[in-house]
Amino acid sequence: MPAVPKGDGMRGLAVFISDIRNCKSKEAEIKRINKELANIRSKFKGDKALDGYSKKKYVCKLLFIFLLGHDIDFGHMEAVNLLSSNKYTEKQIGYLFISVLVNSNSDLIRLINNGLKNDLSSRNPTYMNLALHCIANVGSREMAEAFAADIPRILVAGDTMDSVKQSAALCLLRLNRTSPDLVPMGEWTARVVHLLNDQHLGVVTAATSLIATLAQKSPDDFKTSVSLAVARLSRIVTSASTDLQDYTYYFVAAPWLSVKLLRLLQCYPPPEDAALRGRLTECLETILNKAQEPPKSKKVQHSNAKNAVLFEAISLIIHHDSEPTLLVRACNQLGQFLQHRETNLRYLALESMCTLASSEFSHEAVKTHIDTVINALKTERDVSVRQRAVDLLYAMCDRSNSKQIVAEMLSYLETADYSIREEIVLKVAILAEKYAVDYTWYVDTILNLIRFAGDYVSEEVWYRVIQIVINRDDVQGYAAKTVFEALQAPACHENLVKVGGYILGEFGNLIAGDSRSSPLIQFNLLHSKFHLCSVPTRALLLSAYIKFINLFPEVKGTIQEVLRSDSQLRNADVELQQRAVEYLRLSCIASTDILATVLEEMPPFPERESSILAKLKRKKGPGTVPDLDEARKEREKDRDRSSNLNGGTEHSNNTATSNKLPSSSFVGDLLAPALPPTNRPRPVSSSSLLQPILTHSAAPMMLSAVTETQVSPSISNDLLGLSPTASTGASLLVDVFSDNLVLGPASGIPHADMPAPPVADENFSRFVCKNNGVLYENQLLQIGLKSEYRQNLGRMYVFFGNKTSTQFLSFSSTVVCADTLATDLSVHAKPADSTVDGGAQLQQILNIECLSDFTDAPVLNIQFRYGGILQNIAVKLPVTLNKFFQPTEMTSQDFFQRWKQLGAPQQEVQKIFKAQNPMDTEVTKAKIIGFGAALLDGVDPNPSNFVGAGVIHTKTTQVGCLLRLEPNGQAQMYRLTLRTSRDTVSKRLCDLLSEQF
Repeated sequence: MPAVPKGDGMRGLAVFISDIRNCKSKEAEIKRINKELANIRSKFKGDKALDGYSKKKYVCKLLFIFLLGHDIDFGHMEAVNLLSSNKYTEKQIGYLFISVLVNSNSDLIRLINNGLKNDLSSRNPTYMNLALHCIANVGSREMAEAFAADIPRILVAGDTMDSVKQSAALCLLRLNRTSPDLVPMGEWTARVVHLLNDQHLGVVTAATSLIATLAQKSPDDFKTSVSLAVARLSRIVTSASTDLQDYTYYFVAAPWLSVKLLRLLQCYPPPEDAALRGRLTECLETILNKAQEPPKSKKVQHSNAKNAVLFEAISLIIHHDSEPTLLVRACNQLGQFLQHRETNLRYLALESMCTLASSEFSHEAVKTHIDTVINALKTERDVSVRQRAVDLLYAMCDRSNSKQIVAEMLSYLETADYSIREEIVLKVAILAEKYAVDYTWYVDTILNLIRFAGDYVSEEVWYRVIQIVINRDDVQGYAAKTVFEALQAPACHENLVKVGGYILGEFGNLIAGDSRSSPLIQFNLLHSKFHLCSVPTRALLLSAYIKFINLFPEVKGTIQEVLRSDSQLRNADVELQQRAVEYLRLSCIASTDILATVLEEMPPFPERESSILAKLKRKKGPGTVPDLDEARKEREKDRDRSSNLNGGTEHSNNTATSNKLPSSSFVGDLLAPALPPTNRPRPVSSSSLLQPILTHSAAPMMLSAVTETQVSPSISNDLLGLSPTASTGASLLVDVFSDNLVLGPASGIPHADMPAPPVADENFSRFVCKNNGVLYENQLLQIGLKSEYRQNLGRMYVFFGNKTSTQFLSFSSTVVCADTLATDLSVHAKPADSTVDGGAQLQQILNIECLSDFTDAPVLNIQFRYGGILQNIAVKLPVTLNKFFQPTEMTSQDFFQRWKQLGAPQQEVQKIFKAQNPMDTEVTKAKIIGFGAALLDGVDPNPSNFVGAGVIHTKTTQVGCLLRLEPNGQAQMYRLTLRTSRDTVSKRLCDLLSEQF
């Protein structure tokens, strides 16, 4: 910037500022300002032409008055005139006034644009910088239209100075943010990428900010930036602090540029080129190693810069989710921050570990820090850090530590901040249901929830415990006994009274044999709470009383006296009065058989997704993806271990409905519903028909109807949640296996006006050995998957993320199976909502059944309107045969005995192939386990070989599978051998697994 000439200091401005500061009151200040405004206005309107110095001085005074909080409605034209001055100081003040006071919709924009064009074409770097700064500060649409094509040319021109390149890059970034549709993608995009190799690090920093933003909109145009970004990052992290002296901040080399480069790399998947991926891995390892080095300065600026680079590197490692070693190292590094004295570092460490917990490679490493996280939950002073600790405990929870985590969260709940109690309640309820091997523990947990935080237990929570108790015979007696004991406390929360009234009304007969819980004692206990409850709870208790008349005839008279009392028959609330009258008449005139039929035990509820999880997602806001992928771990722990490897003909449905199969998670419930009791009516009966007549409460239904013929199809569908409207958030009853939700090939026909889109399968192979991640992404839409498989059944959650700020309209998502695939694979889908808000996420559930072995994969067709234009996307779904693997443990003797039995030529497939990735033992083990087979240690005489076994489950058969992988490190080759009882299965599994190495 040119030096200001001596004597150019505007003495009049200094005197005016001094006068303002010397004012003793607000009134004196306003008087002085009004006097000055009048003077300036007279000077501007005078006949005598003002020189540039005077204009500059008066414009500066107006700018100062504006900054004091006063409106300025004149002087704009004089400021515009200053732009044509040849003096730097005058031009600078003109641009400053315009940047601060000129509105983006001002009529002067065209005049300003003329001055900007003159300065941009002047090739004077000082004037060009002033013009670019003004364009960036104002950022109006008119300026974007005028200069969006010129600025890229200035940016990539060979003779442009470095300082101008920096300003041009940041100005273009500003215009892209304000008017993205006006910034054209052209030849300059390829040239701007090469600015990452510029010798001036300031240019590289500005260009990286621009490229990272543009890459999110048009990733394909900037793919080449990945290799250049890795190369530049490598040079930075391997350099000493003295090598980049001008860009070293407290002994950290170019921290801002390093962070920007790491963020740019997060716009893309891991590099496919092995050498480039190896170089990036070295960079990340170097950053992790430097974090372990002793600090070179005790200043907080040094630690802040160092940690900023470290956390961004960890974010990139999590984003790629492909290097087990790096993920574990990142987890261990974050674990060191959990006890750091700096609150911000503890918060960031907990937040990052929540994401790491969702990776199948680092989940176990995250679990090792459970004691530290629990201690943080108890001792942390900052509520936001305690909130992140709760999130991390929820994310790291699995079957091995669920009881410990739930107990700690329950313990913390008693003293938790009111702002997070409801969320803790929801998370405890979800974990207790998801990992409850023993449902007596689940009942105890929910009752403790109600005791500790009854005001924060939503209806979804106690609805869910009622549904589970009704659907499971083995827990009904225990639930009745437990709630009976809980109700004996002097002060019970109303939610506990609701649960107690419902369960005792249904299953009080199971504990009536004990004299301490006789029918009369049960009734008196419930009725003692009646006067303390709200109207909806009293209505539920009245329903429990009429149930008691059916269960316990000996208390019929006592209950009828209660129903006859004036407080019931003449109740001011119409609902309670109607119930009392109808229940009393029903008990008096109905015969024993009719009464038993109307008041029979509730039928099992249809299995469905837990409404508690849906409520938690709504509370956390749009865009929340389920926190962890336990599918692989749960599948390995929950499946029945089978020793049958000969592919017998036993029907797999027998296993799917067996009571031996764990069904504690809500996903497990859907995939393997428990057998309904034979002494109960099926859910399709009309046993709920009286509910709309007798109650308007949203509580689960307690009454039954007389005959099945009274229910029309439309009513019964609504009651069961089978109609399209019943599957919305307002209804809890959704039959996910309903035939009404089947999507066949016909439903996936593309729009008539559009050709069928090409099927995207770039990320298909990445999902062969994993069940969660991002399947597809462009500038508008991101599609993520979370899957779980059990025997021949599977469930896939598809998440559609709107990356724009504009709502997607007419959104539809359908699954198409080719004719040859439709006979081997059945896919049932729940319809998706027709709109997706900007920045929000939509979930669709696919239920999958393997009928026979298959080769092809289904295709997901997505259509929506964005900006009035119909978008059509087709993506190949990663549903492969190995997803239906059940791992099987075997001894060495059993393995080779079975290996010899499967020795027929048609039963063996062998493939020798070149290694496409580094031959890492741990990665190979993880991929074989992820493939679905049990990894058998110590079976093969050669310890470097890998041996696996498992069973492929289809609806009709089970196919035993043995595999052997022999690596040759010197030749960088593999030999893969598979033997199964079916040749088509051998070939398909061999093709799928060989592509992973």
